[in-house]
Amino acid sequence: MSDNVQSALDESQLSPFWQVAVPLSRKIDRFTHYTGQLTMFLLAPLIFSSVAEVILRYFFKAPTAWAGDVTFMANGSLFMLGSAFALLNGAHIRTDILWDKFSVSKKGWIDLITYVVLFLPVMGLLTSISIDDVIKSFQINEKSNLGLWQPIIWPLRAVVPVAFALLFIQGISELLKSLWAVNTGTELVRHEKIEI
Repeated sequence: MSDNVQSALDESQLSPFWQVAVPLSRKIDRFTHYTGQLTMFLLAPLIFSSVAEVILRYFFKAPTAWAGDVTFMANGSLFMLGSAFALLNGAHIRTDILWDKFSVSKKGWIDLITYVVLFLPVMGLLTSISIDDVIKSFQINEKSNLGLWQPIIWPLRAVVPVAFALLFIQGISELLKSLWAVNTGTELVRHEKIEI
């Protein structure tokens, strides 16, 4: 992650705002990087439950009551919690046909407006709304109806506001990077193109 950030930047020659904003953006990026790395551990229960179900079902004719729920919860959590990490690494979808033709400053303006008008308000609202869903799910002891196991589902519901909060926090860093691009015409962080 550190190779993405332009380390040659002399922070002592920056204005007071940028002396705070650049280190803040870097700290948020490091935080998101580490939470993304931590989220990858959800691959273990996802793979284990899938493999266990296949082996038990097809080799021993003894399907599990729990593997479907574990797979569903681990996959959903991995996808949601990994979204901030994807934002950090520039892995979200853009219309590259148009985007590649824009100058750095124009890209900064587009991102700046998008983060201020759409992204941050929506992430804040969704975080707030989803917290209420977690509380209600906890109060009624909501259970999964996917299979026979029927575990409590509020821990999975709790992943939703955490994921939106992580996206909101990373959005602040991206907003600061957009402001940098608008002010300087250069990128604070260069993302390599990710092809899927």
